[in-house]
Amino acid sequence: MSDARVLVADAGSASLHLRVLDGDDRELAAKDLTEPPSGPEAPEAGELAGLIGDFLREAPPVSATGHRLVHGGPRLLRPTAVDDGVRAELDHAAGLAPLHVPPALAALDATRRLLPDVPHVVCLDTAFHAGLPSAARAYGLPRDLAERHGLRRYGFHGLSYAWALRRAAALLRRPTESFQVVLAHLGGGCSACAVRDGHSVDTTMGFTPLEGLVMSKRSGSVDPGLLLWLQTAAGMTAERLTETLNRESGLLGLSGTSGDTRDLVGARARGDANAAYALDVFTLGVRRGIASVAASLDRIDALVFTGEIGEDQPEVREEVCSGLGALGITGGLAGLTEGTPSHDTVVSRSGAAVPVLVIPTGEIRQVAAETRAVLTELGARREPPAPAPGESPP
Repeated sequence: MSDARVLVADAGSASLHLRVLDGDDRELAAKDLTEPPSGPEAPEAGELAGLIGDFLREAPPVSATGHRLVHGGPRLLRPTAVDDGVRAELDHAAGLAPLHVPPALAALDATRRLLPDVPHVVCLDTAFHAGLPSAARAYGLPRDLAERHGLRRYGFHGLSYAWALRRAAALLRRPTESFQVVLAHLGGGCSACAVRDGHSVDTTMGFTPLEGLVMSKRSGSVDPGLLLWLQTAAGMTAERLTETLNRESGLLGLSGTSGDTRDLVGARARGDANAAYALDVFTLGVRRGIASVAASLDRIDALVFTGEIGEDQPEVREEVCSGLGALGITGGLAGLTEGTPSHDTVVSRSGAAVPVLVIPTGEIRQVAAETRAVLTELGARREPPAPAPGESPP
């Protein structure tokens, strides 16, 4: 099924991206909703089914659907074909990523109703990190508490990392089996990941996508004692705290104006001190994250930027790399005057001790690839066994 035509659905808290890709990853149909059609809340299930149904009526027929799912929970650790049992299991993950999983499950339910005769596959951001070393995934909590509730670092952005890793290794002509690399996905959500010999060995996001780097509107890591203080001394409810940490913090909260680095870089150039402050906090946080995961490697063969900010914001890349001299990474990157790379590109100087790469995000194509791989597995299971020599075929 490597040539299967696949519908890819990537549903976020306030967006829906639909693509139909052929076996060569050529885009045959596309639809993007970057704002919910009914205002600040996600569309109702019937409305969502209507949007997807309209798209499918105009798109060519598909052999399968692949769904990006941010969190697979503690038991789903690889791309998986969805049946009723798997669908029930996914409900357990909804509370671990409440901004991301419920919209994705709504899109999954809608496509299962609209396309009842094709396989549906969930491709999990957490799957890339399923083999994290035990020390890297553990929190310093009582073991019985952690084991009872599944309290561990799951890691996220795995689909982005899987794509970027493969493309970076190809660009540098290095086999992934002997490649040690730090990947930084910088977008609305931000994280860093260390990969050793093709496997994730450390990452900054943890039990939920809220941990780690400062993000567009999310706070990233905050002293847990501070959070307890806000609840006990400042009287913030859990609901108010959740809203603050997920939607009102990060670059938006620091600057008071925008969570978009493009706006902030422009405002800083015009003398906006709050924009400069927000960018300083953000880029320092990215450097800290890169340095922290690099501690799980023997060496750094490359630093890779991906995600919207990683791809489109050369000023951020430059400020991050200029402060990483202790890791052998330096600034002076291409892109500040040459424009944003539109393809896999080495942006560091020739002969740099650690090459710095920009890899445009490929989550959609990674979902399609993983979906086709599951279809191939399903097809192999359904094939009757070959007859032994001298036997007649069944």
